[in-house]
Amino acid sequence: MSRLNLKSILKALKLNESTISMVLGALVIVVVGVLVINYFKGKETGTTLPTGVTTERESLSLPRTHTVVAGETLWSISERYYDSGYNWVDIAKENDLANAGLIEVGQKLSVPDVPAKAVTVSEGKVVSETSGSAISGSTYEVVKGDSLWDISVRAYGDGYRWVEVAKENKLANPNIIHAGNILILPR
Repeated sequence: MSRLNLKSILKALKLNESTISMVLGALVIVVVGVLVINYFKGKETGTTLPTGVTTERESLSLPRTHTVVAGETLWSISERYYDSGYNWVDIAKENDLANAGLIEVGQKLSVPDVPAKAVTVSEGKVVSETSGSAISGSTYEVVKGDSLWDISVRAYGDGYRWVEVAKENKLANPNIIHAGNILILPR
């Protein structure tokens, strides 16, 4: 007898398959709608954000000490304090960092009181105001204070191309260049 009831139920379901699909689809839409409404209803104005998250730029006076949190880089820290990532060099120099790419969570960094380095565009190339004018030509004579990064930004508009300059000039240590050196700038 139970087989007969099961067959009749399955037969009834088969006949009304499109109706059942429509009802289940509507049910899914209602459930999702309720979840979305409840999510936004819980977002009241004036709620507290998680620690370390801000909605407005903080008024930051320099110099100050910054404690590194997960996911930060010198670039992002520089953007926070100067509105310019290019000041990462100043933070690295202030803290005598041997490798600026290696900072650790919890590390305390001194943020120096230096002017922000604003980015400008000159002759279609990105140039930092403090790094000098754009470089054109296939060679460049190094001046005091130059770095391969700065030279690459001025020559190509892309600091990451310093690797190409180092390879082209067969530099054993790309961190050491001297005023008066003539560098070949690959094009």
